[in-house]
Amino acid sequence: MSDFAITGLLILSLFALLGSGVWIGLTLTGVAWIGMQLFSARPAGDAMAVTIWGSASSWTLTALPLFIWMGEILFRTKLSESMFRGLAPWVTWLPGRLLHTNVIGCAIFAAVSGSSAATCATIGKMTLPELGSRGYPRDITIGSLAGAGTLGLLIPPSIIMIVYGVTADVSIAKLFIAGILPGILLAALFSGYLMVWALLHPAQIPMPDRRLSLAEKLHESRHLIPVVLLIAAVLGSIYSGVATATEAAAVGVVGSLLLSLVQGSLSWSTFKTALLGATRLYCMIALILAGAAFLTLAMGYIGLPRHLAEFIGGLGLSPFMLVLALAVFYIVLGCFLDGISMVVLTMGVILPTVQAAGLDLIWFGIFIVIVVEMAQITPPVGFNLFVLQGMTRHDIAYIARVTLPFFFLMCAMVLLLWFFPQIATWLPKNM
Repeated sequence: MSDFAITGLLILSLFALLGSGVWIGLTLTGVAWIGMQLFSARPAGDAMAVTIWGSASSWTLTALPLFIWMGEILFRTKLSESMFRGLAPWVTWLPGRLLHTNVIGCAIFAAVSGSSAATCATIGKMTLPELGSRGYPRDITIGSLAGAGTLGLLIPPSIIMIVYGVTADVSIAKLFIAGILPGILLAALFSGYLMVWALLHPAQIPMPDRRLSLAEKLHESRHLIPVVLLIAAVLGSIYSGVATATEAAAVGVVGSLLLSLVQGSLSWSTFKTALLGATRLYCMIALILAGAAFLTLAMGYIGLPRHLAEFIGGLGLSPFMLVLALAVFYIVLGCFLDGISMVVLTMGVILPTVQAAGLDLIWFGIFIVIVVEMAQITPPVGFNLFVLQGMTRHDIAYIARVTLPFFFLMCAMVLLLWFFPQIATWLPKNM
């Protein structure tokens, strides 16, 4: 069979299994087994056992369940509520007023969570009832939350960055550093859009209940102290060289437990629920990673990555056109797969082409994270859309429509990243 026929058969098998409701991790494993068994001389069972064990026992990947657990603890305790109370008084002077709590809250929580879904759910649980009770428009409230919730992937620590770092063999600490400026810039784009929208629709923004004095604002800011301390402990331990990303994740878990205990919101029930929630989520992710690692190995034995790289190289695409084509490819892929599956499923095929084009792998990691962020709000499989659908009871089409402006802002961010690559590369090179 030709390479295109083999590729077509495997893609059809992939979507047939996904469409039938089989778990993504098992689907990837099954397609890999089919490909290796039919089109390779290597015994599939032996290769599957070795690959899955190697993927599951990665020390670097240990950071993943710890960061997920930290996010679960924050989600189920008073730390998230304290953050909203500390933020609200400082944004009332901006056009859009309390709408900015969505963006700033997601940006801050992203720095201690690492998960887009956890960021969106946690901040949404705080801001949606508050903004709704104060009369803020439902459309822009939900849209800004869905868009800003994706910051959980870009602002370090980030689960997707850990996955990319493992699959592409790139320093996770450098990826974390590289994500800081793009994350701040994207948050600024979101807030800028909210200000423009508020200036164009002034009648829809409620007036503040009362003006707080500087002393009152500073007094309310005390609620931010626990979250700021946790961010400083996690990121400071990484950037100072005291701890690796995995050790910093353990610092974050211990810190979140201690802060929850001091606040009086940590109970046995909360601890158990957070631990079980993190275990379930990580088991799902680990199964996907193991299946994708086996599929990558199978593709290597069949020779598809080399042939695909040769095919794309033969098209004579400029680096810009290659990046543009990959952006479209990942956005379309995001309609069917979650972000982690997208990264681990495609890296083995895409990286040789990216390296041949001379693209910096740290820069490319940030690019991948941003286009995966876009997939989080792309129907029909946008995770943030599902989170908000469960929280608001609106249908998925409505949530996708109100989120569309923030999708286009992310497209603008991709262009900025291309024309000004220093946004992602300057900090890693100078720290």
